[in-house]
Amino acid sequence: MKYNCIIVDDEPHAIKILESYIRSLDQLKIVGTCSNAFRAINILNNEKVDLIFLDINMPKLLGTQLLKTLQYPPKVIFTTAHKDYAIEAFELDAIDYLLKPISFERFLKAVNKFCHTTTVEVAPANQGPGFLYFRAERKMVKVFLEDIFYIESYKDYIIIHKETDVVKVKLSISAVEKMLPQNLFLRIHRSFLVAIHRVTAYTKYDVEIGKIELPIGRSFSSVIQKLTDNTSIIANLDSP
Repeated sequence: MKYNCIIVDDEPHAIKILESYIRSLDQLKIVGTCSNAFRAINILNNEKVDLIFLDINMPKLLGTQLLKTLQYPPKVIFTTAHKDYAIEAFELDAIDYLLKPISFERFLKAVNKFCHTTTVEVAPANQGPGFLYFRAERKMVKVFLEDIFYIESYKDYIIIHKETDVVKVKLSISAVEKMLPQNLFLRIHRSFLVAIHRVTAYTKYDVEIGKIELPIGRSFSSVIQKLTDNTSIIANLDSP
C-alpha cells in the first residue's frame, strides 16, 4: 500500500533531501511540497494526504500552529533544527520528531514507526463483503462493516462496538473515519461514529442505536440532514 505524503518546509535544501529519501521507498508517494503553512492547507484541501513531513519554525505560521488548525489532521513527522518544540510536538500526537540534519537511517526509523501505527488495511472492493483489518492485541482482527454498530473514541484508542463484542484499537477516530464509506457511516460527535443502518431513531440532540443514546455534537448539527438524506439507504440495508 502506498501512502500519500507532503513536505512542508521553508528551506529548499531540506525539501530536496526529504524528496530523495521518500523516492527511495516504495510505500510513500509525494503528492506535494511547499514552503509555508498556507500552501500546505491548500494541498490538504485538494489531496488525500496520509502523512506530513512538517517543519516547525516557519514564517507567519509555525508547523505546530498549522496542525492545531486542522480538524482532521493526517499523521505528522516533524522536521526541525530546534529541540525546543519536542514536548509540544508529541502532545500533538506526532509520529516522530526529526532533528536536522536528518540522516537516512533516522528518517527510515520514523517512516517505519508511521507504517506500524497505521493499523488499518481495507479489503479491496472486489473481495466480497466490505471489511477492515485492525491490529488489536498483537494480532490482525477482521471486522465486517455490516457488523459495526458504532465506534467510540477513548483516549488514544477507538472502541468498535458490535452486537456481541467490542474491539479496542490504538487509532484515532479521525483516521478510521477516513477509511469508512461515507454513505454508510456518519460522524455525529468528536467521540462517536455511527453506522447509518443501525440508527433506530434520532432527534436534533442525539442518535439512538437500539437502547444506546449517543449525543450529537454542536459542531455536527449537519448530520440531521445527512440522516434524513440517507433514509432510503437505511431502508435498503434493512430490507431482506
